[in-house]
Amino acid sequence: MAQKKLYAGAKLRETRTRLGLTQRAFAEKLGVSLPYLNQMENNNRPVSTGVVLALAQEFGFDVTELSSGDAERMVTDMREALADPVFVDGAPPLADLRLAASNAPALARAFLKLHSSYKQSTERLASLDAALGRDDSPARPSPWEEVRDFFHYCDNYIDSIDRAAEHFAAPNGQPSDAVAAAIEVLESQGIHIRYNSENVRDFDKDRGILSLCARTSKATQSFQILHQLALLTQGDLLDATLDFARFHTEDARKIARIGLANYFAGAALMPYTAFLSAAQETRHDLEMLSDRFGASMEQVGHRLSTLQRAGAKGIPFYFVRVDQAGTITKRHSSTRLQFARYGGACPLWNVHRAFETPGRFLRQLAETPDGVRYLSIARDVSKPSGSFHAPVRRYAIGLGCEVSHASDLVYADDLDIKKPSAYEPIGISCRICERKNCHQRSVPPLERALSIDPNKRGTLPYAIE
Repeated sequence: MAQKKLYAGAKLRETRTRLGLTQRAFAEKLGVSLPYLNQMENNNRPVSTGVVLALAQEFGFDVTELSSGDAERMVTDMREALADPVFVDGAPPLADLRLAASNAPALARAFLKLHSSYKQSTERLASLDAALGRDDSPARPSPWEEVRDFFHYCDNYIDSIDRAAEHFAAPNGQPSDAVAAAIEVLESQGIHIRYNSENVRDFDKDRGILSLCARTSKATQSFQILHQLALLTQGDLLDATLDFARFHTEDARKIARIGLANYFAGAALMPYTAFLSAAQETRHDLEMLSDRFGASMEQVGHRLSTLQRAGAKGIPFYFVRVDQAGTITKRHSSTRLQFARYGGACPLWNVHRAFETPGRFLRQLAETPDGVRYLSIARDVSKPSGSFHAPVRRYAIGLGCEVSHASDLVYADDLDIKKPSAYEPIGISCRICERKNCHQRSVPPLERALSIDPNKRGTLPYAIE
């Protein structure tokens, strides 16, 4: 079988720019001519095997990153955006979208931002809210969406913060009690911890008191202590990362600071090297990892989706959290599976069934319309508030990877991954899903013609051609 050609021009340009090299200097180090490098950077030629080896030898580059990047994410995002009814003539061919994502990623991102701005404007008008109706400022993505996209296109891995957290939790290469160390640092700064807050976390800077809610779990309390430590001791690092992101609004910057502090807390609670080793040793058993690191299963699942350090990558996972209405409240993916930017997840996905079986892991072999197969696990993670009158927050988490990694997961035991009929069909969202006979379809696919016969009714009131 012929090897698939690798076109990675945008990634080559990004690498050269990050190294601060001219095209001529970069070409010399790779052992190719200047015109040849120019053709590779513009995707007129594939990246040769010699260049791949030179990248690894000269720069220690993780060559697997050449085939990952943002292209697949942007293709998925563009397909979903182009499924909007405003595009009455339908979406361009998939091959054109892939070319745009590979050859002109900046243009693809600009298109996605433009469509997001359009949706924001449309939603403001539809709301009939007088105050918003008087807002004459240019439409932009909401701060929450802007921050979500920042983490989305970073593969949910922030190297500088991850390494800083690991250095704090394992200063000599051996993991220590990060929470105890954090408490010691806080106390050295005159900050004392109290367990008397109605809020999950409440920091009084003037009095030097960090108040935590006694009704929350030990894992939550530990996470919040490390979060506050990040805000107090990692300010320069957080600011440098925020400056790099160039958020449009101060609200987005504030939200991102919280997200980065959360990232530090998770990475300190579960230091990269030690956690990756434990994940491999336990075959990614969430319960064992939760017990070993004093973290919740949600925190463990989220951390597994971040193990994308160059040269020491873990299994590419997706992680998602949904509420009872099916709304996605957290989404991260290092896999080819991407989530709908608008609306809920596919109803055929096992994460929705987790609410029906509290306290149990559900396993699912699933196949997306592009033919990629996944092993998915789901479980409810209800969060009681500690009193009879307080509401219970109910969520379900989903974690999964491509089935080629199934042997490394304890959850694959006893599953017949070679049996085609064992795989359930799932999609991203109905508007871009190409399946013709899905009994759970809510709206027609925008890229397919419909045949409507008033004298015939099948599963759907129309047939997809």
